[in-house]
Amino acid sequence: MKNLFFIILICLLFSSCKDLASVGIIGGADGPTTVIVAEKGEKTMYEQITAKEAKKIMDSGEEHIILDTREQDEFDSGHIPGAILIPYTEIENKAEEMLPDKDKLILVYCRSGRRSKIAAEALSKLGYTNIKEFGGIIDWPYEVEK
Repeated sequence: MKNLFFIILICLLFSSCKDLASVGIIGGADGPTTVIVAEKGEKTMYEQITAKEAKKIMDSGEEHIILDTREQDEFDSGHIPGAILIPYTEIENKAEEMLPDKDKLILVYCRSGRRSKIAAEALSKLGYTNIKEFGGIIDWPYEVEK
């Protein structure tokens, strides 16, 4: 009886929350690898990928922008080669000027992943359609330049 009550409670919870947000998980060969997040009614979303997936895109020759959303001093102390800097607090003011093509692939990162998620959400709300957020440079095992 407890299990039935719990199942009913879960179903009610999900049915009442389904109008607020949409979360999608895209599976890969090794299981779920991508989480896509959007508020209900939004047309655009961003995709969360791993550092390994981001590096694969960077090495593929596919046209992309690498966006560092940390502060200037953090960027100066080391960043991913080819990255441009727009601190996450300045995305809404600078994105359209610095990133004029809203359909171009943008790979977003910060130090630990918190600010890059905020920036990815902001870009999505501004109408950018091809955003992949891959966390923080602290988990980046590849080349960094100063």
